[in-house]
Amino acid sequence: MTPRNYLNRPLAEGIRTVGFRKWYERELLSSHAHMLIALLSTIALMATLELFQGGSLGDKLVNVLLFILSGALALWSLRRYLYLLSHAEAVADQANCPQCTEYGRLSVVEEDRRNGRLLVRCRKCGHDWTLLP
Repeated sequence: MTPRNYLNRPLAEGIRTVGFRKWYERELLSSHAHMLIALLSTIALMATLELFQGGSLGDKLVNVLLFILSGALALWSLRRYLYLLSHAEAVADQANCPQCTEYGRLSVVEEDRRNGRLLVRCRKCGHDWTLLP
């Protein structure tokens, strides 16, 4: 089962409610927000390295805790960024109608949750094909 993005809808629900192009845009915005979090937490990680010089034992323990938290947040957000971006791009690569080559104008016909497949229909020509999220 793929991890749930709590800020955005799953693929089938997103296509049904806001359309494919809006779903794709929101996935990209969400992934880039995670990239920003990774960048900021990396800056925080480097700042905690500067704080290791001097200070009491209690200060150093707090600095170690902040270092670990910043590193964990940076790794999590970088991993989430890469997942969201690659998932959105993999689905977008399949969003062209094989018959008329129209991009992103599709509607969900059927969702196969067991196999993770999505049967979609082109709104322009009515051709059906399968998306593999």
